Amino acid sequence: MKRKLLLSLIGAGLTLGAPLTLAATLNVGISGDPASLDPARVTGGVWEEDVLRDIFEGLVAIDAQGQIIPGVATDWETSEDGKTYTFHLREDARWSDGEPVTAEDFVFALRYQVDPTTASNYAHRLYPVVNAQKINAGEAELDTLGVESRDNGHTLVIHLTEPAAYFLKTLVLPFGYPIPEHVVKDKGERWSRPDNIVVNGAFKPVRWVSNSELDTVKNPEFHDADSVSLDGVNYYPVEDKNAGISRFRAGELDILRDFPAARYQWLEKQIPDAVQITPSLGSYYYVFNLREGSPVADKRVREALSLAIRRDVISEKLLDGAVTPSHSLVPEGVSNYTPATQPGLDDDMDTRLNRARELLKAAGFGPEKPLDLTLRYNSGDEHQRIAVAVAAMWKPLGVNVEMRNSEANVHYSELMQGDFQVARAAWISSYDDAQNFLQLLSAETNNYGDYQNADYSQLIQQSDQALDSDTRRDMMQRAEAMALADYPLAPIYTYAARNLVSPAIEGWDNNALDMHASRWISIDSDR
Repeated sequence: MKRKLLLSLIGAGLTLGAPLTLAATLNVGISGDPASLDPARVTGGVWEEDVLRDIFEGLVAIDAQGQIIPGVATDWETSEDGKTYTFHLREDARWSDGEPVTAEDFVFALRYQVDPTTASNYAHRLYPVVNAQKINAGEAELDTLGVESRDNGHTLVIHLTEPAAYFLKTLVLPFGYPIPEHVVKDKGERWSRPDNIVVNGAFKPVRWVSNSELDTVKNPEFHDADSVSLDGVNYYPVEDKNAGISRFRAGELDILRDFPAARYQWLEKQIPDAVQITPSLGSYYYVFNLREGSPVADKRVREALSLAIRRDVISEKLLDGAVTPSHSLVPEGVSNYTPATQPGLDDDMDTRLNRARELLKAAGFGPEKPLDLTLRYNSGDEHQRIAVAVAAMWKPLGVNVEMRNSEANVHYSELMQGDFQVARAAWISSYDDAQNFLQLLSAETNNYGDYQNADYSQLIQQSDQALDSDTRRDMMQRAEAMALADYPLAPIYTYAARNLVSPAIEGWDNNALDMHASRWISIDSDR
């Protein structure tokens, strides 16, 4: 496969005999355009986290195998009661403008995330921290957040209200990244534009053409810059994944993230050396809007719609067997956890359809009085094919579906605003813990359907605070079973990470989190 190589000249000018070095720029096709490069202003899309992971580094980082490793913090301790985390920062951490990265930058960033005027999608992730929830609700001052800088900025201490067994794992998410206070104070909201941005990760943004291309170059100030072989990474939003496959085969892309499952068998025959597929921690589901006035606010309607979906047809016929049918929110493969099954989904299809008809009839709908629904999905052939198939499965029940699609960042913005009836959603976990899925039904920002169940929320809260792993697991399993019985969503399939990776790429290791920071990647130009 042909490579796009950048020739860079070493020396002050172009002179005869001047030494030349070949340095590669990685071209990656991602699923959408980032909403922002500000860690507090992204929507939470996987493609956004992929980009931010390359340009920022938090207290902890992720290695090529998907394991947590030291980041800006070289080491840390947790108090016996699980409520205090102490992080010791590395001496050589630098922003891309040469300024040191200090504990004050983390204090500023964490306050920035919970500041209600920021409206961060990640603010709820910090609710275990002392006063975070009150600050986010406008009930406490920013400087009361339970974070502090010690030892002249070399030590960061985070105080939790209660133990949170999952907390350290979450620090790989964008809310755990530092933000350069000196730049934000100078540039304001414009600080994260490519012409202003200062970062502390392996790569620095230099050019961004919205919905077309985001270019980065190697950051020489990164503490491990000597181990980074790439000269830069260019990201291309590719919502039409079939077009992305063509671009990959033409050599325009070195990596295509999340190729269509329906093309799996064909790609295995055409370019088997490039196909990378592995089980991952991700759930694809349809979420129902439970708000007053929504036609799916009636539990009977939601149950009927979920029962009527033929998940085996979607996984085997539409998606070429590249995914696994799902009956739960938490996917198989999460450590120390057994997912629940949504009631009725383990019955045979005839029993399910009969039950669905009875439920809709009781709710006042049927072939003579159709249920009219809108179904939203983000642009992409795979999402469209699934939506068309599901609409066809619902049609015999007397359900008429109007399709609405939009770009990924617009789609998720509409979901967060509650502007939908039924919508495609997905959650790809950034850490190996069932809590990351279960929080979707109690969080303020990603609880798209506004599911409200006090007993569920209490169980989740108690499990978050439990220090015994088995007790915590049992609580989470009970909570999932409780929520699934309310049908706030219809699980459809469990993801497999599906990527096209050029055989010239080295350092790509498949892992369940499907995280592949570009700092670990190199390109063999001879292949």
